[in-house]
Amino acid sequence: MTVLDHSIHTLQGADASLNDYKGKALLVVNVASKCGLTPQYTGLEQLQKDYADRGFSVLGFPCNQFGGQEPGNAAEIETFCSTTYGVTFPMFEKVDVNGDGRHPIYSDLTQVADAEGTAGDIRWNFEKFLISPAGEIVGRYGPQTAPDDAKLIADIESNLPG
Repeated sequence: MTVLDHSIHTLQGADASLNDYKGKALLVVNVASKCGLTPQYTGLEQLQKDYADRGFSVLGFPCNQFGGQEPGNAAEIETFCSTTYGVTFPMFEKVDVNGDGRHPIYSDLTQVADAEGTAGDIRWNFEKFLISPAGEIVGRYGPQTAPDDAKLIADIESNLPG
């Protein structure tokens, strides 16, 4: 079983699975609309535009566990993301990324350490995980890692299929 095998709901409430994205490089990000890092949506959308046709997708997971910075319901989140940042990448239901209610996807993701060796709980909004086309978690990047970070881009490019 890989992280791709977990079921989830889209932001609109439809059943989904990350297996729908098998064969693509994925950047999984816990997002929030009222965070100091929210402008990262711009860079995440740019990654989506730059690499979508090469087998890549950003996947957004709204989370309200950090300072109540994602208080909206699904419709409010969708409207904010599309009108403020032009988000076209897939967005999923609001989830818990830490604690007893942690979504199983994040139970898998948080076992992986970042470059500094830190594994475990998500530290803040906009923590990023790179998943290979085969479903392996190949990178973890802290919230302050900007979407245009040279190492992140190099890691994405080295994991593109083909």
